[in-house]
Amino acid sequence: MESLKHSSVLLCLVPFLLLAAVAEVVAGDELTTFIVHVHPHENHVHATADDRKTWYLSFLPEHGRLVHAYHHVATGFAARLTREELDSMSAMPGFVSAVPDRTYRLQTTHTPEFLGLNSPLSNSSFGSERGAGVIIGVLDTGVFPFHPSFSDAGMPPPPAKWKGRCEFNVSSSACNNKLIGARSFVAAAAAGNSSSGDRRRVTPPFDDGGHGTHTASTAAGAPVQGANVLGQAAGVAVGMAPRAHVAVYKVCNETACLGSDVLAGADAAVADGCDVLSMSLGGESAPFHEDPIAVAALGAVEKGVFVSMAAGNSGPDAGSVSNEAPWMLTVAASTMDRAIRSTVRLGNGTSFHGESIYQPASPPSGMFPLVYAGESRRPHTELCGIGSLDGLDVRGKIVVCEAGSWPGHNLSSVIKGAVVRRAGGAGMILLNTFSYGYTTLADAHVLPASNVDHAAGLAIKSYLNSTARPTAQIVFGGTVLGTSPAPMMAAFSSRGPSLANPGILKPDIMGPGVNVLAAWPTSVGPPASGLPGGGPTFNIISGTSMSTPHLSGIAAAIKSKHPEWSPAAIRSAIMTTADAADRSGGPILDEQHAPADWFAAGSGHVNPEKAADPGLVYDINPSDYVGYLCSLYKSREVSVVARRPVNCSAVTVIPNTMLNYPSISVVFPRNWNRSKPMVVQRTAKSVGKVPSTYVAAVDMPSSGEVTIDVSPKQLVFTQANQEVSFKVTVLPGQNGAKMVQGALRWVSGTYTVRSPISISFA
Repeated sequence: MESLKHSSVLLCLVPFLLLAAVAEVVAGDELTTFIVHVHPHENHVHATADDRKTWYLSFLPEHGRLVHAYHHVATGFAARLTREELDSMSAMPGFVSAVPDRTYRLQTTHTPEFLGLNSPLSNSSFGSERGAGVIIGVLDTGVFPFHPSFSDAGMPPPPAKWKGRCEFNVSSSACNNKLIGARSFVAAAAAGNSSSGDRRRVTPPFDDGGHGTHTASTAAGAPVQGANVLGQAAGVAVGMAPRAHVAVYKVCNETACLGSDVLAGADAAVADGCDVLSMSLGGESAPFHEDPIAVAALGAVEKGVFVSMAAGNSGPDAGSVSNEAPWMLTVAASTMDRAIRSTVRLGNGTSFHGESIYQPASPPSGMFPLVYAGESRRPHTELCGIGSLDGLDVRGKIVVCEAGSWPGHNLSSVIKGAVVRRAGGAGMILLNTFSYGYTTLADAHVLPASNVDHAAGLAIKSYLNSTARPTAQIVFGGTVLGTSPAPMMAAFSSRGPSLANPGILKPDIMGPGVNVLAAWPTSVGPPASGLPGGGPTFNIISGTSMSTPHLSGIAAAIKSKHPEWSPAAIRSAIMTTADAADRSGGPILDEQHAPADWFAAGSGHVNPEKAADPGLVYDINPSDYVGYLCSLYKSREVSVVARRPVNCSAVTVIPNTMLNYPSISVVFPRNWNRSKPMVVQRTAKSVGKVPSTYVAAVDMPSSGEVTIDVSPKQLVFTQANQEVSFKVTVLPGQNGAKMVQGALRWVSGTYTVRSPISISFA
């Protein structure tokens, strides 16, 4: 996972499997894994899995080189090849393309209530069976099957379509009617190092680090009473879709994932009968035909499977969003209205709220000497890395450390605290960088600590410089609910615009991803802490890895309520009903407490209850994605993603302005004639009460940067599933603005269907 720039989130950013997407270097006769795309077998309509595998093996110099054969979400295979062998293969009939395997690094007791899902069941849009009959496939680091979050008490057997299996090989009780399957596609170490390239021996699907257990329980965990981490965030832990079934596919080890394994896991999940795929992984932007996850996701969507993906943990940098394809839901991360409060009191009487999970049962009282770790002025000492405090007198003092790492090092906040403790420090204050702003993280530290925001950090450093004997105290306030602003953008959440397709607004949606409590295989925090423990183990971590399964579970709940809806319809329902305001009624803020734009928040914050009854949806036939791809790429490249031969000259090309997406992104090319408008077309389908009339309302700045006209200005629906089209004409102004954002709302007496609008000028 990508380093959250705030290393503690590393845990999830390793919980976020942030696809660093690093291709192997290929040289000489070295065996390297390639993902090879080929045309379908000549009798592919009636071909069996064995037929396809035989077809794939015909391309290989040795059958033992085959790593994975793909049958459902890709047409091709992964194999270990030399460069010379690949060159020879590329001349064979049926070969399309090959890309080197990519390495992806790894990127709740209160969130159901925060999202409005704990309302009385009689008033809930979902009733008492949230997610019933739906199977969520979680592609991650595996799972700890014996956690009570995967209890099947009261769960019915899986649907008859389920074809998966349980591969723990330890106990028949490892899987049940909740956790209905678990498979692994990660090679065992010995096999991975084999000179023959044979990687068929895999590890069991047990969770190596906790990430997969956390995400799976967030999506569909069973209710667990008394959940807490070191006594904090106590309550009932329950997933978004507690009545859904879960199948886990281990495609990552504790530190990394291979694209070939992810593709194999998705292939199996679709074949097994999953309805929703949840993948808390991502990577740097790449053309879709070079991205195995984009290929897999389109294959799944074409078979009616909803795909939820993490936006990435590379924020707040612009253009850092990953998983940009329009056939997947791309999920950003937000805070919730809960803090695990740890307050810093300075000797001058000022106080600053921060966060820490570890809050000693009997904390030390009184003021302590305060020292800045960077006062020695040696390189990087302010970061409190291993060995950095050597020679600095910190014994019995509270040490001020800066968040972050230096190149080539991975310093989590917990490691920094361990360095301070080892040097004799009494506590640690962790200061946010400017880029992290007001996003603070609660970690299971090993000593009294507090992560404070950047503004507080500046004030603390100013105090340090104002007196010869600075002092401080860390006071613990426990779990505090009702904090504001909430929700707020997480600093680490990756931002648009999309580099792969700027004509599609990404991310799509934001959901809870900061300080999320969910199941964990082992206990966390310092040993012998004297804090509550001994029961089921949970952890609180952060990342778009955590927001993604929230949306996966919500999608499953919608699928259960509306089994006939397509993946595009479910995505539209989630996006067009999202909240654009925070709980106080003001705009959703970013990490600097400025209004968040659509490149950060997407359509806004998910509102599950409204998403279950959206009124209108913008549906997309999966075949339209091929026309859209032909507007971006050549036929050969489109054939890779479509998994069949495509001749774009014979396809109706669909530019991004015409793809029926729930949001609207218009990018005017450089030197565009500003007297010429650009036209966007959309088609709305009625899934709400009829007859009904919707009236257009355009929310755009009044400064004249753009003029927007909607035609017609009313949409009239007289029957269910009726479709009505409209056009949005965008005319740029003459003042040279680079970006303008607003929204289009279709308003009836019952519903408001909102689409964010982003207008950019190259």
